[in-house]
Formats: sequence, structure tokens, C-alpha cells
Amino acid sequence: MQQKLIHQIPTHYEGKRYHAYSTFIQRRYGQRVQKVTVDAGFSCPNRDGTVAKGGCIYCNNASFNPPYNSASKSIRQQVQEGVAFLRRRYDVDKFIVYFQPYSNTYAPLELLKNLYGQALEIENVVGLTIGTRPDCVDIEKIRFLEDLAKTHDITIEYGLESMHDSTLRRINRGHNYKIYLDAVYMTTNRNIQVCTHIILGFPWENIEHWLQQATTLSSLPIDFLKIHQLHIVKDTVMAVQYRKKPFHVFSYNEFVETVISVIERLSPRIILQRLAGEAAPRILIAPRWEMTYPEVLQGIESELARRDTWQGKKYSMSYNKVV
Repeated sequence: MQQKLIHQIPTHYEGKRYHAYSTFIQRRYGQRVQKVTVDAGFSCPNRDGTVAKGGCIYCNNASFNPPYNSASKSIRQQVQEGVAFLRRRYDVDKFIVYFQPYSNTYAPLELLKNLYGQALEIENVVGLTIGTRPDCVDIEKIRFLEDLAKTHDITIEYGLESMHDSTLRRINRGHNYKIYLDAVYMTTNRNIQVCTHIILGFPWENIEHWLQQATTLSSLPIDFLKIHQLHIVKDTVMAVQYRKKPFHVFSYNEFVETVISVIERLSPRIILQRLAGEAAPRILIAPRWEMTYPEVLQGIESELARRDTWQGKKYSMSYNKVV
């Protein structure tokens, strides 16, 4: 069968060469909406022994927690402090509370109701983004989020990291790809937005793994995608492995080349929330690009323009039917 390809930049990109989250939010709210990150003190089932111990081998949540986060504070206090800080910094007045560290559905439903309720009662909070693992949801929790989605902007962010089961085993993830698929299909058609998080750069994977992943994710009913490069950070199993026997990590140019190849194959309907990750310099071991996230993003966008390419340019609708 002859492949049918998209050969022009979709109009809904509105001047960008990818389907940007900032553009999506501007269309929805008519203004910038800022995420307020909170730490609810959760754990993960691959940390506490439920499915494994030690957590993912690359994970140190201190690498992305903002300074106003502390699980010793109530969610209400964290949101209030975060809103005040972000309002001063960005002059915004609408906020989405982001439950980010660890697995934020890994608790009894009644506790989740209390924590999410504290966040949603703060003035000008329009919704929640809930970062979690696909093995930490069930139908009761999803139905509760479905109820919240009747009045608020609700996104559940499933950490997949890799669709390849061999990688999930090596990183001590504690679940397989099928569990991720089950969670995605459980969540769809409920007015809950689904985000997936992936990591590019595991040293045993290569470009073929990442392009296959882009093709596969394009066929799934997900709304958002976050792409991060692999970071080696202090106080992780992977940091010990790296120091003992260093392995290849992306150079900046290699990452730009890879991420462009990936987004060229993504469906134009998928909204990209991030194109790269960032980690606190105090704990980052590698790669050390000495660049801020805005600088990395600008480099990706400039290279997209230089190559005259965009998200979906190599997307094949023949092989990627939206479910």
C-alpha cells in the first residue's frame, strides 16, 4: 500500500513547526497558564517493595523539584506559595497544579480526593496535571478524575519512558508496556487528557527504537507528549554505573538530530509539552551542555527551520490510525 504523507505545516501549529503546548493553552484560555508544582509526599511501587525496590535506576526527584516544594507543607500552602511566586515572575493569573514527584495516584482514593481538593479550592486554579505510573490507577480513581474533569482541566501524565519491555526491565520500572496500554485505554473517552512521558538516550537503545516508538505512540489515543533526554544525576543507580564504566550519552547536536527525527514521525494531533528535559546543575553529572532549557528549545526550533521540516512531515497516516 502506498503511504500517504503530510507535506505541509499544519495550520493549527500557528507559526511553529510543531504542535506546541503553549499554543494549545493560548487557544483554550486566551492567555498564558502557569503550572504550579507540588510535592504530596508520595512514593512508587518500585521503591517500597510492592513490585520492586530502589526505584528507577535514573531517578532522583530532586533534579526537577522547585524550591517552594516541600512535602512537609500542605498542598494548600504549596499552591498558595507557588501561585504567589509565579504571579510575580510571569504576571499570570491562571494556574494548573502539577502533582509531579513520584507517583501521584499511589494512595487510597479518599486521600487523593483530599489532596486534589486542596489544590482546586485555590482561586484561579483551573485544573490539575497528575504525574503517575500506569500501574497506579484503577477504575475508581479514573472515574473520580472523570468527575473532576466535568468542571476542571484534568490531565493524567503516565510515565512510560520506553515502550520496549527489555528497557523497562533494565531500568527497574516494575511494569511492562501492556500495563501502560491498559491504563491509557482505561482513561480515554472520559474528558481526561492523557500525557505520556518518554526518555531518549538509554545507551542500549538506538534511533530505530525511538522512531518505532514515535510511530507507535502516534497510533494511541494520547493528547500530550513529553520528551526528555537521559540525564545521569547524583544519588542514582545509573550514576554509580556511569562512574564505574562510562557509557555514551547524547551530545547536544546528537540530541537535536534525534529529537527532530522523532517529532517528524509523530502525528500532528499530538501536543508536545516538552522537547527536552532539564536537571539542577548541582546534581547533574551528564550530559553537561551548559545550556538552559529555553536555549535548547531555541536550538531545536532553529534546526527545524533550517531543515524546513516539522512535526508530522514523515508521519504516515497509512500506518497510524488514530484510535
